[in-house]
Amino acid sequence: MDEAIARLRQEYLDNPLDEDSAGGDPFPLFRRWFDEAGAVGIEDRNIMTLATVTSAGSPRARAVLLKDLDARGFVFYTNHESAKATELAARPEAALVFVWHPLERSVRIEGAVERVTAAEADAYFAVRPRGSQLGAWASAQSSAVPGREALERSYAEVAARFEGTVVPRPEGWGGYRVLPHTVEFWQGRRNRLHDRLRFERSEAGWSRVRLAP
Repeated sequence: MDEAIARLRQEYLDNPLDEDSAGGDPFPLFRRWFDEAGAVGIEDRNIMTLATVTSAGSPRARAVLLKDLDARGFVFYTNHESAKATELAARPEAALVFVWHPLERSVRIEGAVERVTAAEADAYFAVRPRGSQLGAWASAQSSAVPGREALERSYAEVAARFEGTVVPRPEGWGGYRVLPHTVEFWQGRRNRLHDRLRFERSEAGWSRVRLAP
């Protein structure tokens, strides 16, 4: 291993994650950690890795943005014809990972996936920057393009088409909600004796277990 990489993290701080502070429901704990990530200036705290499974059974991961969180789950938006959407249509299950290095924390989430309602997608699309709205029309996400010029040309055509008008949500663009059945919180600790608390959902509610690091 490169010596510079080996020196990137020599020791963790000793910020505990104990059962009493974690509580019995992962959602309040996630919101608290998310707020604390914002408080220390992590501007990209809503970046999460989304993992899906291809038709061949291979894992595939990419970074997406958390755009909403409610009592049901974690929401992101995309083109319904994108690779991730195609994979989710065939197998509506996914895993998410958040990593907040300055706090030495990460969160893993696994669960079923459902589409958000058209009303939810319309409401979110309406508050996106206009450029992002036009981009949703201009880009057939995940499809091959001959070059950057083709994208720029498509964007210019869309901008001219909707000039002076409200940009409506494309029919093929919307959101997905990951409905977690497992949420694991990881807090770095000294001597690599990290805190790992995993919450699992059943018909009876949430249960919690501590995992060895």
